[in-house]
Amino acid sequence: MTIDKLKTIFETVIPNVDTSKITMDTQLQQDLGITSLSMLLLALAIEKEFDFRFDTMQPFQTVGEVVNYIDEKTKK
Repeated sequence: MTIDKLKTIFETVIPNVDTSKITMDTQLQQDLGITSLSMLLLALAIEKEFDFRFDTMQPFQTVGEVVNYIDEKTKK
């Protein structure tokens, strides 16, 4: 499941994040404290894990938005 892979990426890139509390509604900045630098590192890790490139400058607000974007980019 995409959210589980994403949680693993969060654990790797931002080790101080408690992934057990992450849901689709979790706010990236407010709830997880993600900065622009950590967002860049996450984006690179996501691209590597899911084998695609982000082609949007749209800021993601929630974990669910990221999951939906990944699912859209990787559906076959």
